[in-house]
Amino acid sequence: MKRGARGLVILLPLLLSGCLYSFKAGSFPPPYIKTVAIEPFDNETTRFELTGELYDQLLKRLPSALGIRTAGADVADAVVKGTIVRYDVAAPNYRAGAAGQAAQVLQRQVTISVKVQIIDQVNNVVLWEDTGVVAQGQFADATETEDVGRTQAITTLVQKIVDGAQSNW
Repeated sequence: MKRGARGLVILLPLLLSGCLYSFKAGSFPPPYIKTVAIEPFDNETTRFELTGELYDQLLKRLPSALGIRTAGADVADAVVKGTIVRYDVAAPNYRAGAAGQAAQVLQRQVTISVKVQIIDQVNNVVLWEDTGVVAQGQFADATETEDVGRTQAITTLVQKIVDGAQSNW
């Protein structure tokens, strides 16, 4: 009986203090951010299709991942904007040729790099920014096209943007 009374004496001040502890993860987006506009990224590469492909994936994943809705840039509480700064295709996996033969490319890798910002349009402040989000996607040179690697890289890029935004929210 004494143990129960002692436990109650210890817990009673906590219960009466109005402890505001909750299990809500983070505070992003701020409670007043209910809508987001996603603008097509500027593109500094020669791969013009990247703008549309990245925009489509961001529009599909970002609002639901952050628990907000999409809206036009003129009425949205926040806006996502950025720049595609790099697109490369490299051959990280190859077999050297023997005695005058050409090297055999086994795998190619697409690398995409972007700068991104999420701006609070209510208070006109940057909520989250990253100037070096980089993602890669691989494709087998003999059996797959560059589209496979690019799709993987864009999917990874969008996930990194979601993760970055959530880490701040």
